[in-house]
Order: sequence, then structure tokens, then C-alpha cells
Amino acid sequence: MSQPSVILATASYDHTIRFWEAKSGRCYRTLQHPDSQVNRLEITPDKQYIAAAGNPHIRLFEVNSNSTQPVMSYDSHTNNVMAVGFQCDGNWMYSGSEDGTVKIWDLRAPGCQREYESRAAVNTVVLHPNQTELISGDQNGNIRVWDLTANSCSCELVPEVDTAVRSLTVMWDGSLVVAANNHGTCYVWRLLRGTQTMTNFEPLHKLQAHDGYILKCLLSPEYCDPQRYLATASSDHTVKIWNVDGFTLEKTLTGHTRWVWDCVFSVDGAYLITASSDATARLWSMATGEFIRVYQGHHKATVCCALHDGAEPPQP
Repeated sequence: MSQPSVILATASYDHTIRFWEAKSGRCYRTLQHPDSQVNRLEITPDKQYIAAAGNPHIRLFEVNSNSTQPVMSYDSHTNNVMAVGFQCDGNWMYSGSEDGTVKIWDLRAPGCQREYESRAAVNTVVLHPNQTELISGDQNGNIRVWDLTANSCSCELVPEVDTAVRSLTVMWDGSLVVAANNHGTCYVWRLLRGTQTMTNFEPLHKLQAHDGYILKCLLSPEYCDPQRYLATASSDHTVKIWNVDGFTLEKTLTGHTRWVWDCVFSVDGAYLITASSDATARLWSMATGEFIRVYQGHHKATVCCALHDGAEPPQP
């Protein structure tokens, strides 16, 4: 099989993962995921594998294969895995679960290498671009920074007591972090480096983005610069695009008919893919705010999407 240059995948409550031709909208591969729903999808930096975070496993599938079986299963979480991602070289994976833990996995070895205890269901985990800090958000409203060098929690924030942090996103250059919660609010901090390596949060902005829940917030990628955007996907059926310079509303993406669970930018920030409870995913033009393509095939809510349309990192 030849490797597609653009890898687009979605997962649904129908217990399948689907791979799509981004331009035509054709589904060319369907993977069954029978033992649980998939909460999150993430593609490895080298485009070789896709991780599916389920309950309670994380399964790694080959992207460029006809095989229906996972190549690896990561099994020590005890509840829904809500977050998964990879270090930039693809050597290790991180995860966060409703079991209250954040874990680190070496992809080349079985078992979990490290575990951090959040003491509440973890909804979201992001890796700081410095590759040495994980930031997690949980159901009790706590945001914690896990310093991987010191192997400890270096910072703790509670923007709104007892209001679940649903999603976190960090600017590609490490300058900003945004947390979105169940009240439709985004909290924005500037990230400052202290005298130590520890990251300090300086409050910058509070944005009342939606009346409903925000299910995902996402800052635009490096190649989108000098434009910098924040996308917020909501239970109000819309995705809003905010200009990071002043947090003014640029566009509202309307077309989904139910909750929008997930979104992901193309590598240049010119397009956005969204996943919704209306069982579809959509491709949007950031220039016009209109949708260009609808990906139809799932039979139940489409809750996560993954896109890798950039170059693979050079092999050492």
C-alpha cells in the first residue's frame, strides 16, 4: 500500500475507526474497535501508527496496513482513557484517564514507565513544546504541570472551583496555554519561564466563548503564523474561531446539528476538521468559515478526529 500524504481518521460510538480521503470524502478503511468506544485518536509523528484511547486500553494500529489487529495494547489504566499524545520524536506516548492518573509509555517496551496521580478524573493532557512538561486538566477543575525532569508536580492551578476542565491547548512556541471548561469559559495564561526550568502561569484573559460546554479548545499550528487562532468546539453545535490577538471572534462555523466534540487544524492552519454527535466529520476553510466536505459513514456520534498532513520528521 502506498502511504497517503494526508492521514485523516475519525472514531465513533459505533465502535469503529474510519480512515478518509480528505479531498474526496471517501472512506477507504474501517477498523472495528469492539470492546469499547474510542475517546481520542492520535497519529504518531512519523505517520506509521494511530493510537486509539478506549476504556481502559490504548491500542496502537498501523496506519498503512490492511491488518485489523492492533500492533500493541497498553493496558494499565482502569477507566476511560480521555487523552493520548506523542513526544515529538515518537519515542514515548502520554495518556490521561478517568482513573485519575497521567501515564507515560515507552513505545518500544511493554508496560507503563511512569504514573502521576491527579486525584480526580483526567479529561485532558497536553505536552509542552519543550517536551519536558505535561499539563493535565481534571474533572474537579485542577490544572497540574508535571515536570518530567524532576518527576513531580511543579505547579497547580484551579481557575474555577468544581468546574471540570475539558480541554487544554498550548501555543506551538510555548507562549500561551488555554483551558476550556464546562461553563463555556476559556482561561488564557501567558507562560513565563522562571529562574528554574519551571513554567509560571500569568493570567492574560478570560473568554466567555459559548453558553454550552466547550468540549475542545485548540490553538493554531506554527505554519499558520503570523495569524494565531483559537478554535473552541461546543455542545451548542458550533465551533468558534477567535483571533488570539485580543481574543476577538473571527468566525462561527455552523453546519453541525449536534454537539461538536473534537477539532484539528491542518498543518498550515488553513483548514479545520471537526467531529460531531451528528455522526459526521467536516472539513472547513478557515478563510471563508464554510465547510468544504462532509465525511459520512459512521452510524453514531463521531467523537474524535485525527489529522496528519505535515511532513514526517527526518529519520536519524
